[in-house]
Amino acid sequence: MKPSNEMTLSFLSRSSNESFARATVAAFVSQLDPTIDELADIKTAVSEAVTNCIVHAYQDGIGMIYITAKIFENGRIFIKVRDKGCGIPDIPQAMEPLYTTAGGERAGLGFAVMQSFMDKLKVTSRLGSGTTVTMEKTIIRRPLRNG
Repeated sequence: MKPSNEMTLSFLSRSSNESFARATVAAFVSQLDPTIDELADIKTAVSEAVTNCIVHAYQDGIGMIYITAKIFENGRIFIKVRDKGCGIPDIPQAMEPLYTTAGGERAGLGFAVMQSFMDKLKVTSRLGSGTTVTMEKTIIRRPLRNG
């Protein structure tokens, strides 16, 4: 099925760009008229994915983060967040709640949050080549109410 609309975005892995990414995807998805809760879920999931790129993928410097978002006629949203960073050596371990390699104040809940807020989550990674997080969510169409 072809998307009815799509966008791509690329930006540097600076902390200041996390809110830019979240707001841009939210603005794009808004054309489906999601509820405030649906929009908050998407914004949070995108924020977590981008933060993972910033904190983990480019530990030794700044790199590029790429986002693709697609909207389908059935209200399905497809969001891909990709980096060309260091990669994840053990994806199942990285997806375990409370697991983190960053230490400090990091809680290690990024993937768990993404999973809980989106309908589908897929993570692929190659060491030295980067990581791709693919998320899907369906915005439920509601009938308009009279009066």
